[in-house]
Amino acid sequence: MKKLLLLFIVITYLFPKQSCAQKDGATVAAVAGSLLAIGAGIAAVEEMKEQAELTATQWVLANNPELTSFSLKTLSFDGKKLKDMSSASVITFKIQEFNPANNPVLNGKKQILFGFTSHGWINEYGIDFDKVKWFLIDEKEWMNMMVAYVKVSSDEKEESKLKDILLEGKVVNKGIKIKSKLAVPFFKLSGDMYVVTDYSPEMKLLYNERSLGIFLKDTKDLVQIGRGDIIDIHEFFFTEE
Repeated sequence: MKKLLLLFIVITYLFPKQSCAQKDGATVAAVAGSLLAIGAGIAAVEEMKEQAELTATQWVLANNPELTSFSLKTLSFDGKKLKDMSSASVITFKIQEFNPANNPVLNGKKQILFGFTSHGWINEYGIDFDKVKWFLIDEKEWMNMMVAYVKVSSDEKEESKLKDILLEGKVVNKGIKIKSKLAVPFFKLSGDMYVVTDYSPEMKLLYNERSLGIFLKDTKDLVQIGRGDIIDIHEFFFTEE
């Protein structure tokens, strides 16, 4: 918001009142109106983020009573334009346990909470959480998902080898990279090609160029997790802070 305010001040400076003809005044008014609309849109998204984070916390409290001291923060919230955000997508939250104390350190078990959304999850009234399906996974489950994903996206099929490579490397657009070397190259596919594995009773995993696809069997929604989000989740689990 501070950047928007600064931008408005700059525009006002460029169109001073004393030299502002009627046309210029209309231009300034139009720009100011656009800035207000942008500001309102940003505020609406931030409010939805807070609402989603609160609902995620409530879900954890209701479904995981063993978690008695934890931190929950939004890792990724779909940042598309509001008119496009009603389609199926995924919100991710990072959860980490800690020992209660003054100025506690987050040093306990890490988990990721996925909130898979169905079409129409955002409407004129806000978020419809009846259209959100929750999955809580730990680093072991995430590693299993990554191994299954890499097996369908590359020629490498040896699970133990893939686990070692994934622990050391990073998933990038072209494959798994260790430092500057591409250790496992991914297949080159066009945008309309998919390779599928039946991962669990709840989901199928799909490899498509530049993304991890998750097909939810219950809702029949296909959700794509971008490469950046995969990297963020992987680093959360396997990078020491």
